[in-house]
Amino acid sequence: MRQDDTGLLNRLRKPAGQIDVILDTDTYNEIDDQFALSFLVKSREKLNPVGIYAAPFYNNKSSSPADGMEKSYNEIFNILSLLERDDLKPLVKRGSVSYLPSETESVDSEAARDLAERAMNYTPDKPLYIVAIGAITNIASALIIKPEIRDRVVIVWLGGHAHNWPNTREFNMMQDVAAARVIFGCGAAVVQLPCMGVVSSFTTGRPELEYWLKGKNKLCDYLLNYTAESAIKDGGLPNWTRVIWDVTAVAWLLDGDFMEDHLCPGPIPQYDHHYSFDPNRHFIRYVYHIKRDELFKALFEVLVK
Repeated sequence: MRQDDTGLLNRLRKPAGQIDVILDTDTYNEIDDQFALSFLVKSREKLNPVGIYAAPFYNNKSSSPADGMEKSYNEIFNILSLLERDDLKPLVKRGSVSYLPSETESVDSEAARDLAERAMNYTPDKPLYIVAIGAITNIASALIIKPEIRDRVVIVWLGGHAHNWPNTREFNMMQDVAAARVIFGCGAAVVQLPCMGVVSSFTTGRPELEYWLKGKNKLCDYLLNYTAESAIKDGGLPNWTRVIWDVTAVAWLLDGDFMEDHLCPGPIPQYDHHYSFDPNRHFIRYVYHIKRDELFKALFEVLVK
């Protein structure tokens, strides 16, 4: 694909008007997915959710990628109940139970099949937007199943580290490097929000969370208490702060001056956990700065309303 491809560059612009969105989330892995899901669902003037997919993850909170996916699937329903949005529960789909075996082999799942079929209802001029905040296995699988959806979707992925970071040992990317290579290499419109070096500035602590969220509604109390409990359990100091990374991926789609980005050739994630670069690769949009205070103000105002 040429760097001057007009259709690709158009899809890499911020969308105008209300848009259809799929959220792909490892919801049980951290506390920030719950914030991101809530932010998306409550931003209904701009974002219309048409699918919510559970992504696999494997760490000390799961016994396997499949177990992580199943726990995330259940946590999605918990958040939707707190949001009092039972009408969205039929949109929730189970995702992959393992990572890609190779860059040409998909992992069958309800989520991958749903995306492969659903995206065909969209066009290059009116694409389906995907917010991905976990390992990108489900999305890569759908692209392998049906490559022609490449020009019908825009993928906003929180994954990898900054391009000048010394490695790519970021949780979402290093779990499934093959899937990351599919996403960056297939020619789809990709917006990358790197973790260390960019989104790692998006932190909050107990006093701010209590000021904005305490006693406002059931959802806000859950987010506050769950964040505080997780911070202490994970060894946080009395003055702990936590990164609410995943909110930023949702925010890129919203109207507001929350971050700065630019076009650049897409990186090539390598299996030894570093990037390679080719100036002839097709463009992606790369977020390089988060306006922390502006975005947190918008997030809290949405959560409490």
